[in-house]
Amino acid sequence: MLGVSLLGGWLPVVAQILAAGVLLLAIGWRDRRWRVRWLPVAGVLAVVATLILKRESVALLGITDPLPATVWIWAGCAIGAVLVLVLGWRSARWWRRGTALLAALLAAFVCANGLNQFTGYYPTIGAVWNDWTHTPLPGVTSISSIKHQPPTDGKILAEGKLVAVTIPSTHSGFPHREEYVYLPPAWFRGPAFRHTLPVVELIGGERGGPPDWVRLGNAPQTANTYAAQHNGYAPILIFADATGGFSNDTECVNGPRGQAEDHLVKDIPNYITKTFDTTTDPNRWGIAGFSMGGTCALSLVVEHPNTFRHFVDISGDLTPNSGNPTQTLSDLYGGSTKDRALHDPQTVMRTHGPYTGVSGLFLVSNTETIHIREAGDLSRAAAKVGIKTQLIISPGSHVWQFAAPAFAQAFPQFVSQLTPNAPPNGTVR
Repeated sequence: MLGVSLLGGWLPVVAQILAAGVLLLAIGWRDRRWRVRWLPVAGVLAVVATLILKRESVALLGITDPLPATVWIWAGCAIGAVLVLVLGWRSARWWRRGTALLAALLAAFVCANGLNQFTGYYPTIGAVWNDWTHTPLPGVTSISSIKHQPPTDGKILAEGKLVAVTIPSTHSGFPHREEYVYLPPAWFRGPAFRHTLPVVELIGGERGGPPDWVRLGNAPQTANTYAAQHNGYAPILIFADATGGFSNDTECVNGPRGQAEDHLVKDIPNYITKTFDTTTDPNRWGIAGFSMGGTCALSLVVEHPNTFRHFVDISGDLTPNSGNPTQTLSDLYGGSTKDRALHDPQTVMRTHGPYTGVSGLFLVSNTETIHIREAGDLSRAAAKVGIKTQLIISPGSHVWQFAAPAFAQAFPQFVSQLTPNAPPNGTVR
């Protein structure tokens, strides 16, 4: 059962059929008083409650993108089932009360999975189990085991290794979770190779954590595939925590929700360069991200070109946001319009003026009409200040199942931006 898909196949369909059937059974025909008075009242209240929930969805759920209508329909069914249970308590037998409760649970599951299908966050039952039980990522090793491993010299490992790290929040004080570093095969060939490797921070969406780019984005597999074709050469990947919690949407800025920006710009680069003997050259540092992470990738590069000079923005927004403008100003900047301007990419680029050696990729799915328009606006604004960008539109939607293959397809081009003078086979000269 762990491999059963939650995004398609038989389970979502069966769940919808069961939920609808059990809800009808819970409602029943009953007596005339039930049909004429209480059932219409339950229906009206369910509609009103659903509309209120929809209006307050950004504040309650933190999801700024419009949700599919089916999510709200099933939310209404779940609310309606609860109202049927409460208002029809006296006219119902014990089994019908139990059926109403079961209908509410089934409708809530279908609603929640509709949200999951919209985001693509949990592709299977196993993904839910692994996340909720905090199952460790497969193949993760410790820093101590890496440090005691002798150089492989001329031998090239078949694949890189994933290392769990606890990065001190020396500069930021940001309370983050455990993070991960992917070291490509070339890193293990010895110190002479390590300074040649580019470094990339990867940031996920507003809901999730550092493992997302591993479990859902398949980033280590993408890097291993590239390394196998380039003599073990691939970027060092850092799976960063930009939120500190599942529901803390920081948009990678310093503000009321934590000093996330300082963690990404100061804590992580300082730790990585010292711990893994990497380059400090900003021309070889980049950021890639999906959804909120895409917004962060562009923003951090244009704000801190002395630290990062390349980005991959996958389905990011025009500017950091946590809802409507008023809510964003309060949540992210504590009401400071000055701080908001300092993190608006177009304002930052216009204020900074011409950049040198900065480049990036915008990856957007063909169903994201708003993101396509916004990426186009950002790309044109970047061109005016000397930033070379490319907008790539591919089939898909705003889910990890689009982000992962889009990143994999763009990976070679991204690496070439990070290492413009590196030989194609990854050897050191």
